[in-house]
Amino acid sequence: MNPNPTKPAGIMTTASQSPFPAARYIKEIGRGANGARALPREDAQALFDAMLAGRVSDIEMGAVLMAYRIKGEAPHELAGMLDAAHQHCAPLAAPPDKPVVVIPSYNGARKQPNLVPLLAMLLARDGLPTLVHGTRQFQGRVTSMALFEALGVPLCTSTQAAQDQLRAASNPLAVLPIDVLSPALSELLDKRSIVGLRNSSHTVVKMLQPVGAHSPAEALRLYSYTHPEYRETLTDYFSHEPANVLLARGTEGEVVADARRSSRIDWLHDGHQRTIVDPVGGSIGDVPELPQGTDVAETAAWIRKVLDGAVPVPAPIAAQIEAIKECLRLATRVAWASPL
Repeated sequence: MNPNPTKPAGIMTTASQSPFPAARYIKEIGRGANGARALPREDAQALFDAMLAGRVSDIEMGAVLMAYRIKGEAPHELAGMLDAAHQHCAPLAAPPDKPVVVIPSYNGARKQPNLVPLLAMLLARDGLPTLVHGTRQFQGRVTSMALFEALGVPLCTSTQAAQDQLRAASNPLAVLPIDVLSPALSELLDKRSIVGLRNSSHTVVKMLQPVGAHSPAEALRLYSYTHPEYRETLTDYFSHEPANVLLARGTEGEVVADARRSSRIDWLHDGHQRTIVDPVGGSIGDVPELPQGTDVAETAAWIRKVLDGAVPVPAPIAAQIEAIKECLRLATRVAWASPL
C-alpha cells in the first residue's frame, strides 16, 4: 500500500521535509556569466533533489533557476540533476525481453507539423516497445500528447498502464505525460509560466531514462539538438556517462527527423561513438508533401494516411527508424575495439 496517497507509489519522498538552505549553492552559481562556478556533482544532485522535493523556498528557487539560466549547466551538474530526477520518477519496470525506445517530447510544433507520433507509431507497429513521455501543453505549440489523443491513442494514467502497454504483443506503445511519470518534474517545468523562461528541468527531462534501473541496457534514448555546435557538447557528455543514446538534429526541438532533409545520426554507447547515418547535404531529392502548418486535425489525418500506406513515409524518418533498429541489433553483440 502506498503510505503517502498524495504521491504515486515509488516516487522518492525526501526523508526530511525541513527547509533546504540553498544560499551557499546560490553563492557559487549566481555570480554571473563570468564569475559563476559549477557545483560538484554531489551538490548539484542534492540541490536539485531539494527543489523537486519542495524544500527550497520560492525566493531561493527563483534565484537558482535564474542563476542556471545565465550560467548554464556543466555536464557533471547535469549528471547530478539527472540522478536526482530519476529518484523522483514513478517506477516503470522494463519489458523482460526487449529494450525500450524512449522518446522525450517537450517542445511541440511551432511552424512545422509535429511528426513525433508518426515515428512512435511506426516503431511500435514493427514490434519495438516505444515509450513517449512529454508535456500535455505548451503555450503556442502543438504537443505530441494532443496529437496522440487526436489519433485515438490514449494517454497512460499510471506507470502500471505504461508497463502493460510496453509488454503488449502487438503495438507496444505507451504515451506517458510527465505529470504522471513525475509530478515533481512537472511542477518544476511549470515554473516557466511564472518566471517566463525555461529552466534546468527542461534539459534534464529530455535526458530521462525512466525504465527499470535507468541502465543503458534497458532503453535506447533518442536525443536531439538544434544547433550543430551543441552536438559536440552532447557527444562529450554522453561519452562520459552510462549511455545508450541515438543523437541527431531534430525538428523544432523534437527528436523526430526533419522530413525535408537528411541529417547525421550518431549512436553513443558505453563511451563510444558510431555514425549510423551519414548526412546528405541540403534538402532531400524527393521532398514529401507535408501538412501545411501545425493544425492538429490536418496533421493527424496526414499521419493516418502514412500509416495506411496511402502516403509514403518521409525518407529521413524511414532512415531514422532503420538507424534505431540497427542500434538495437548492434547493442546485443557489439564489441568495441577502442574508445573514442
